[in-house]
Amino acid sequence: MSLKDTYENKVVSGLRESFDYKNINQVPRLEKIVINMGLGEAIQNIKVLDTARAELKAITGQAPVVTRAKKSVAAFKVREGMPIGCMVTLRRKRMYDFYEKLVNVALPRVRDFRGVSGKAFDGFGNYTLGIKEQIIFPEIEYDKVESIKGMNITIVTTAETNQEGKELLKLLGMPFRN
Repeated sequence: MSLKDTYENKVVSGLRESFDYKNINQVPRLEKIVINMGLGEAIQNIKVLDTARAELKAITGQAPVVTRAKKSVAAFKVREGMPIGCMVTLRRKRMYDFYEKLVNVALPRVRDFRGVSGKAFDGFGNYTLGIKEQIIFPEIEYDKVESIKGMNITIVTTAETNQEGKELLKLLGMPFRN
């Protein structure tokens, strides 16, 4: 049974029970997942950006977009328009597939994993998770990795409060520690 089926059959009824929604359209759902890799070292070595794009494409199944600097910062030797990272926005089936892989495969592979923090919500039910190593994903071959790169994963929901968003993610299998 896919994650979308689980959402429709179990999570919706659980959320309607918990928060007393009168209309099915009030029930929070996943809207999109944004994965961002900021690469400060891409300023000196542009090849880092190419490997990061290839790894992000392998993880998500979708080609990433190169992000560029919005402002020049002399202290960091960054000029406006320089490539400094890459990102992917996942929706629909790819979003559910990635979420399932993140929760069931990647997060349990983190060393000394005790669950993710329940405090990383933004006030509107959206959750951001920082990952220090891209090697927790099964698509990344450990022997071919040149450098360890981290990423930010933002899960955007239609929930209006942090409590609703946390309950949605918990019912979808996110392992919160608190």
